[in-house]
Amino acid sequence: MQGEKIIPRQKFAIIYIAVGVALAVIGVILKFAVYSKKMYDMPLILIGIGVILCIYAGVQMLTSERLGDVVLSGKAAKTFLTNNAIILALLALVVVIIFIEPRFMQIKVLLDIMTQSSTRLIIALGICFTLLIAGTDLSAGRMVGLAAVISTSMMQTATYANRFYPNLPQLPVIVAIVAAVIACLLFGVLNGYLVARFDMHPFIATLAVQVIIYGACSLYFDLPPNNSQPIGGIRPDFALLGQQKFVKSFFGGFSVLIPIALLTTVIIWFVLNKTVFGKNVYAIGGNREAAIVSGVNVFATIMGIFILASGLYGIGGVLEAARTAGATNNYGNGYELDAIAACVVGGVSLNGGVGKIRGIVTGVLIFTVIQYGLQFINVSPMWQQIIKGIIIAVAVAIDLSKYRKK
Repeated sequence: MQGEKIIPRQKFAIIYIAVGVALAVIGVILKFAVYSKKMYDMPLILIGIGVILCIYAGVQMLTSERLGDVVLSGKAAKTFLTNNAIILALLALVVVIIFIEPRFMQIKVLLDIMTQSSTRLIIALGICFTLLIAGTDLSAGRMVGLAAVISTSMMQTATYANRFYPNLPQLPVIVAIVAAVIACLLFGVLNGYLVARFDMHPFIATLAVQVIIYGACSLYFDLPPNNSQPIGGIRPDFALLGQQKFVKSFFGGFSVLIPIALLTTVIIWFVLNKTVFGKNVYAIGGNREAAIVSGVNVFATIMGIFILASGLYGIGGVLEAARTAGATNNYGNGYELDAIAACVVGGVSLNGGVGKIRGIVTGVLIFTVIQYGLQFINVSPMWQQIIKGIIIAVAVAIDLSKYRKK
């Protein structure tokens, strides 16, 4: 076609390698030749980006036959800009933040962002299943709060003055985790049954369950002798689930939450891409009638979606409670909206059937960087909400625009 330029995939990968090597060399020069404290960790960050680009180029080379050649054209460029508009805007924002406050260029800041993203990512991975069938789950945040309250109520030190269960023996940590996750699973079953059995729209079904969960959690939280007091005095062995750090000599260490989130991401990627259940999820979201004709058990799949999602919310709630070493009945309020927004920004279509795990990871990181970065330069929380709302509106507009074109 006129105006198009075709580049072999391997040549395209070589360009990435050249850019990656150049960035790494610049980073080395800055680190060992012209380094100053004002640069903070920018040389190391450049080296890291260079290595990542080289690894990406290697993947491109290994998959060149499957992916085919790269087509450069005005249409391809427009599609790229449309699909990556939010990421490009984020990069521009990061540059502005660095210009205002160079301390943002620190490995420690990057590790903090990854730590804060970890539990949010687990929750977003749960809610993405409901979005993939053109639904949603408004009860996610309240399940996070329920798991936090249940787990912390069982994990207080024996000497704490205001124990939730004064006579409860010191239970193994796994008991509290299992109890919290099972409580969430029960409500996940209720969500799935309302949607699958009565064909109730997920918005209404999960809204109803959200209210039920909050009421039940508040009643539990108000039990004497606690009487709605914030739960504190958390046992150190439970708090380690969210506060443990490894390799503390490396910029203060990295949180245990990071590998937990990575492992969860790999498992969910496998479930969505390599199992019959995952293929059925995409099939129902893409065309429910066609899925039924193809022999997909819609009832079982929808039940599985909400049960799996609720389990992830429960895990996220336990980890959040451990990270903050406490909980109240208002814990998790609004988490579902942030998770939905992160999924949509990451390319999960509200129309169902479209979405990838890497997009969800990107969406969660985008919102965490925005929140962390704007706080870093002391932007008013009110302005942060405005910026977040604009990003959500733009992401949904782009999603709907792509859907109309299809």
